[in-house]
Amino acid sequence: MRPQDIVILLKIVSKGSRPWLNKELAEELYISAGEITYSLNRSRLARLINEDKRKVHIQSLLEFIQFGLPYVFPTEPGGPSIGLPTAHSHPLMQKVFKSEQIYVWPDATGNYSGISIPTLYPGQVMAAKRDENLYAMLAIIDVVRIGRAREVNHAIPLLKQIIKNA
Repeated sequence: MRPQDIVILLKIVSKGSRPWLNKELAEELYISAGEITYSLNRSRLARLINEDKRKVHIQSLLEFIQFGLPYVFPTEPGGPSIGLPTAHSHPLMQKVFKSEQIYVWPDATGNYSGISIPTLYPGQVMAAKRDENLYAMLAIIDVVRIGRAREVNHAIPLLKQIIKNA
């Protein structure tokens, strides 16, 4: 698995029942069409998507995010940066967590200053700006990546709710 594989699966989830093409995912995620194909093959091998690579196995994905993501794609907050709010600082998460610290994905066009959280892949900020559901899910994933157990236990049900409503 590669970090962008998680983003690709969440983008498919965000599309709900709408049909999609690999080319369309590539454009919306700022990833090459070839990388989409390779990613879907890796996800199929990991049993996170069905054999025809069209339907995400939601329960398996959620388990991987909750129990595997912090070990496979760990991160630590970086230095100060300007960017797009993520993790505890995403508007959805601020309803649950009261944090004085602002976490951001580095983005030169961002309106917030805070501690940087590395993205899972280079085009993530641009993709998140195009899709509110994807943005919320990726921000929740950052809580899983940097948060404490109590915070993760609050974040996972929010992620399930967003996925259910997609």
